[in-house]
Amino acid sequence: MASTSTISSLGVGSGIDAESIVTKLVALESQPITQLKTEASKVQSKISAYGKIQSAVSDLQSAARKITSVDTWGATTASSSDATAVTASTSSGAQTGSYSVVVNSLAKPQSVVSNSYMSSSSAALGASGTLTIELGSWSGSTFSAGSSSVNVSVAATDTLETIRDKINKSSSGVKATIITDSSGSRLVMQSATTGASNGFRITAADGDGNNTDDSGLSTFAYAPDSATSGTTLTQSASDASATINGVAVTSTTNTLSEVVTGLTLTLSKASSTATTITVGQDNDSITSALQDFATKYTALSDLLRSNTKYDESTKTAGTLQGDSGAVSILNQMRAIVGGSTSASSTFTTLSSIGLEVQSGGGLTVNASKLKSALNNLPEVKKLLANSDSSDPTKDGIGTRMRTLTSTVLDLEGTLTTRTKGLNATLNDNSKRQEQMQSRVDLYEKRLRAQYSALDTAMAKLTSNSNYVTQMITSLNKSSSSS
Repeated sequence: MASTSTISSLGVGSGIDAESIVTKLVALESQPITQLKTEASKVQSKISAYGKIQSAVSDLQSAARKITSVDTWGATTASSSDATAVTASTSSGAQTGSYSVVVNSLAKPQSVVSNSYMSSSSAALGASGTLTIELGSWSGSTFSAGSSSVNVSVAATDTLETIRDKINKSSSGVKATIITDSSGSRLVMQSATTGASNGFRITAADGDGNNTDDSGLSTFAYAPDSATSGTTLTQSASDASATINGVAVTSTTNTLSEVVTGLTLTLSKASSTATTITVGQDNDSITSALQDFATKYTALSDLLRSNTKYDESTKTAGTLQGDSGAVSILNQMRAIVGGSTSASSTFTTLSSIGLEVQSGGGLTVNASKLKSALNNLPEVKKLLANSDSSDPTKDGIGTRMRTLTSTVLDLEGTLTTRTKGLNATLNDNSKRQEQMQSRVDLYEKRLRAQYSALDTAMAKLTSNSNYVTQMITSLNKSSSSS
């Protein structure tokens, strides 16, 4: 009997299209997995939608906090009748009102210049020694040191530029520059900060043995109490002097930030004419906060509507249509912005101050109406920011929205629990897919084994049949020849 060949492909031995049969049977068996994948895709879309909603709710929460913040309602702004002399800015605690400011003098740093000229700023000084720099205050020729001294070592090869750089790197409180004109270059030294207490004294330990003359290293010394002659005082260190509503004040700098609570004054020019600083409520920042609230509310409202509605024109449902969590959030939001409060005796609804609900559910700001309402700031504040633990009907609308968004975002809130539930569903779906895929894989393996066995058996039968046919044919030939 002839031997059979190895079956390399289903159906070769039997002549049946077994591969196609197995493929179709496996596809039929896999239909539940396909359905699970479709369901998983829908769940994932819901999780994604809730993620976007969570972000939008967080944005609205921030906006609600802003319109209920003490800082927002206490915000002030300042204006100046002469910005060339005095400018002003406000911070928390500033009180509305006006202030009359007269700038007598500005705070200045001490400045000295060396008397001797160098032919070039890059020419070597040719003298060595040590410069000692001290910060403090001067009273005539008497110096009162206010800090530890700093030593600057100078070599004979140092140039004016090198000495300048050494002083600037010394952290002594004195800065140096070079001025150059037709006569040559000189060193200018100036206090790093203004104020009478930031004057300075410079003494020299000159390598030439004379520490006070206008030669060698002592040319940079400034110490009237030691009769130095190497430098000239061009400006004395002094404090700023001003009067605010008739009260005399001084400052080491030209910025007065502690004189009036919440008010910072920047002095720019001395003038005998009083500058009027007016501090008023900052309606612009309040308007901006309310505009942001309207924008964030509208964005969330639109997002929830688009995800929960059914579009008749396209016959398509939103990702969260019928989802009780999303619908509940939208309904609660609408109830708050469209509702009223007894917090204010003047304004009871958002629309009464110019925050108007549109046909699509969003909020828009009527600028002129809001501007008019802000003339009664205390009542607008009550409408939006009032909080009454004993009577919730007196809570402001902003307070209610802040509470709602906090509740929704809480660990046990709608968004958290709904997303957690959807993730659990997705995880369960994935496990079921894995289990079903394992069964399908076994089913396919079994089918292939069965059809492979059939191929082998059919191949053997075909081989035997061919052998018998050959034998009969051979016998017939033998009989005919005899």
